[in-house]
Amino acid sequence: MKLNLWENLVELCRGEPKVLASWLDDDWRAKLLLAVVFIVFGSGAYGMSIGLWRAPEQAIYVAVKFPLLILLTTLGNGFLNGMTAQLLGAKMSFVDSFKAVCLSFALASVILGALSPLSCFLVYNAPGIYSDQVQKAHVVIILSDVFVIAFAGGVANLRLFNLLKHLNNSGALAARILFSWLAGNLLLGGQLSWIMRPFIGTPSAPVEFIRNNPLDGNFFETVWHLCWNLFN
Repeated sequence: MKLNLWENLVELCRGEPKVLASWLDDDWRAKLLLAVVFIVFGSGAYGMSIGLWRAPEQAIYVAVKFPLLILLTTLGNGFLNGMTAQLLGAKMSFVDSFKAVCLSFALASVILGALSPLSCFLVYNAPGIYSDQVQKAHVVIILSDVFVIAFAGGVANLRLFNLLKHLNNSGALAARILFSWLAGNLLLGGQLSWIMRPFIGTPSAPVEFIRNNPLDGNFFETVWHLCWNLFN
């Protein structure tokens, strides 16, 4: 199958199950490479937009780390997702499970890339790091970031569900497979994002690629405290 960047981008965004299923079979290595390209540029653009609030150097760091986070999550859960799909009785191969997840992350990255101008607008209009409102601005940007990523992931996983339903001829089986994959991706991706912090950057901390204490604390506890502090 001839690769055309724009045509394949349109196919991915439309998310038609029959078309995406062909990505798993027809010249799938080239399609997988194309998915990686979408992940790198889409999530990289979004990462740069959120890092701009702290400093230009932070924007460059996040533009590198965000695609790396997605790729590491995909690879880290590749074996687990394939094994889970087989245990649940999926009518797809181990490798097809990995490719399907890659397509889902590629679509999420494209959506994030499309939303990067909106993220830049929010960062540009937010109080700066030397403002009296810096702490509240920091919390709002972080929670907005979580919301946008959740939105992109939700749309991508809806397309993934339709693909799994098409491949397995069962909505119930597709739902079980997707739920198991989401659980693994959330746990690994959330904690990897914590280890690879900072992304947005803390106003009182120096600009750096990775913290000196990357293994202290966890992602879920931090999000809970941020929500608590914002609404109380």
